[in-house]
Amino acid sequence: MTAKPKSNLGRTSFRRRGRVTDSMAAYDRLPAELRLWVAEATLPWSPRSTLRAWRQALKSCGGDTARAKQVLTRVEQRQIAKDARKTWGYDHPAAQRV
Repeated sequence: MTAKPKSNLGRTSFRRRGRVTDSMAAYDRLPAELRLWVAEATLPWSPRSTLRAWRQALKSCGGDTARAKQVLTRVEQRQIAKDARKTWGYDHPAAQRV
């Protein structure tokens, strides 16, 4: 019998970071379209990193929010593939996505 993990993080190579600010208040201050994207995101994005990536994506897309959300989705997929390669190896299906 295997021991249960002490948290719901599962097996991942992502670093764990402590929170210094009220992340729910920061989430509430995000633009509405970005909050909708984060609500459906696969990874647990912090409000700070999400807003930074959103601003960069909007700048690169000339302010087009639909294209900016696509950019964020591609960024997330690259992170998932990178983590899958580190955690389960290059043969894992998620490692091949990007």
